[in-house]
Amino acid sequence: MEVGRGMVESTVKPPQSRKEMEPHFEEVQAHYDLSDDFFGLFQDPSRTYSCAYFERDDMSLEEAQMAKIDLALGKLNLEPGMTLLDIGCGWGSVMQRAIEKYDVNVIGLTLSKNQCKFAQELLDGIDSERSRRVLLMGWEQFDEPVDRIISLEAIEAFPQERYAPFFQFCSSVLPSDGRMLIQAILGHPLKRWPEMGIPIVMTDLRFMRFIAKEIFPGGSVPCDEDIISLSADAGFSLEEKQLLDEHYVKTLDIWAEALEAHHDEAVAATSQEVYERYMKYLTGCSDFFKRGISELGQFTLVKR
Repeated sequence: MEVGRGMVESTVKPPQSRKEMEPHFEEVQAHYDLSDDFFGLFQDPSRTYSCAYFERDDMSLEEAQMAKIDLALGKLNLEPGMTLLDIGCGWGSVMQRAIEKYDVNVIGLTLSKNQCKFAQELLDGIDSERSRRVLLMGWEQFDEPVDRIISLEAIEAFPQERYAPFFQFCSSVLPSDGRMLIQAILGHPLKRWPEMGIPIVMTDLRFMRFIAKEIFPGGSVPCDEDIISLSADAGFSLEEKQLLDEHYVKTLDIWAEALEAHHDEAVAATSQEVYERYMKYLTGCSDFFKRGISELGQFTLVKR
């Protein structure tokens, strides 16, 4: 989950071929390998670290995370025996649900050592004949055919110059009727803020720099045009775009409340400095979604 990064406009570097690109293991591991115990203090039991979907107001976070997973998987037209690739698979909850509900084979990609170990052990415990592999690698290193792709809030970990190669990669491993679901945190170029009624103030700019430096170095937040146009260039058509902004406000608020309630355990697992950093991160991101600086979208892409 990456919120609020990369919205300060920057110069995009020339595109690289996929073989020239190295995954950013160190930058991702600096966040996700901090401490599984720490993240478990505010995540739901499924360890899902992306926006939940509150179909009903009385849903628990765990129920809302499962509703989000079902919402996303339901857009892929999965059939038994297919192979689903999960790019940025986290702690494995999406792959677990895909095996149990749709009877598919799964491959997960993560740059986090902790996530890779946790997710593989989770999937090994499922009673199914379907294959399930969790690989410590980036999409830049993967080269196998798959039937469907899902990626929930992973693209924000990429620098902008990797967006186009990413969609080209996805197209290259999917069949002619392949489908892809990408969930992404979206930003707006600063020049658009005034016309959207969002004043440009130093407190917001400082928060964006804090996220880029202290939480998720090396990434960037796309705007919706990036996803739509670059996926189209790679041979996809947009079937549906669904915004879930208000659901992220509720998700982030629940996370922040849970982390605050477990202050002592969080400090014991990491430090007071880390606790304060993540409280600032979660509460600040909630504010960004409330004010429309950030958006959250699910994009259903179909290969033409």
